[in-house]
Amino acid sequence: MQIKGLATGLAVAAGLTIPSLAMAKSPTITAIQDRGTLLCSGHNGSYFGFVEVNDQNEWKGLDIDLCRAMTTALLGDPEKAQIVPLSWAQRFPALQSGDVDVIIKATGWTMGRDTELGLQFSIPYFFGGAQFMAHGDLGITEAKDLEGGTICVEAGTTIERIAANYLQSLAVEHTMVSYEKASELRAAYLANRCDSFVAWGPFLAVLRATELENPDAHVILNDQLSNEPISAAMRQGDEDFVDFTNWMLAALLIAEEEGITSENVEEMAANPPNPKIARLLGAEPGMGERLGLRDTWAKEMIAAMGNYGEIYHRNLGENSPYKLERGLNNLWSHGGVLYAPQLD
Repeated sequence: MQIKGLATGLAVAAGLTIPSLAMAKSPTITAIQDRGTLLCSGHNGSYFGFVEVNDQNEWKGLDIDLCRAMTTALLGDPEKAQIVPLSWAQRFPALQSGDVDVIIKATGWTMGRDTELGLQFSIPYFFGGAQFMAHGDLGITEAKDLEGGTICVEAGTTIERIAANYLQSLAVEHTMVSYEKASELRAAYLANRCDSFVAWGPFLAVLRATELENPDAHVILNDQLSNEPISAAMRQGDEDFVDFTNWMLAALLIAEEEGITSENVEEMAANPPNPKIARLLGAEPGMGERLGLRDTWAKEMIAAMGNYGEIYHRNLGENSPYKLERGLNNLWSHGGVLYAPQLD
């Protein structure tokens, strides 16, 4: 008896159907392809290194480039990304209403968002925690010394709650003042309207190094309030779109692991050194069919935007003004915590 025939017979006897390898296309992906653009979250100002506007009024940053990578995978052209400026508080209502298709905007994956807001999250693409920065003339290095102080924070972020909970755990009496825009928050801090500025650690490091007139006059306190996984957020109910987003991010990480770059991707696709690379780049069929896309989507995405490491270094790392060390945001094989699921 043939094993294939036996398996088919058992499935029929059990009242089951054997699924096709090709997945049904996501309604979100269908809408994006029909529209011809991906509606992606921006920021109502600049969030340095992640979502910002340069001197030519062009969007740039790690999150912007990930949106463009997704756009290339779906539509074949990074320029078909439409960036929608949003405040932190606006981002979830905008996603729920359909004003954007996905949020890639330094967004922490939390239980409340996952269970109460009708959101689903991708695999993490960045890890970062909240910290305090204080005026150096206060002479403090720890949050316990902020007793009676005023703390500035950006409204609508997880950091607002994390900071309040942390200071409460230390029994530190304080006044929390929130601002809608990062520019307003920075201005308030620099005008000494608050003693401390609480924000995402990577953002504070970039801001202190590049935007403050005298970096040495400002101290990032020792306290590490959190270490959040940062993920793309999507509406619940479209599992195929979540699958696509996960594999889009995974493809960027796998490319870095395998040494595939924007410079060599065409050569790698033409002469794949192993079956994994052949599958990833579409030299071996199947990578697209499973997601309802063309087999070459990952190759085109990497050619346009680079692998994860290229995107990181262009926006935050050695090739950026910020020179931010990768730390936890390196591949697992290089001392970090980022890894991709297995591509079989």
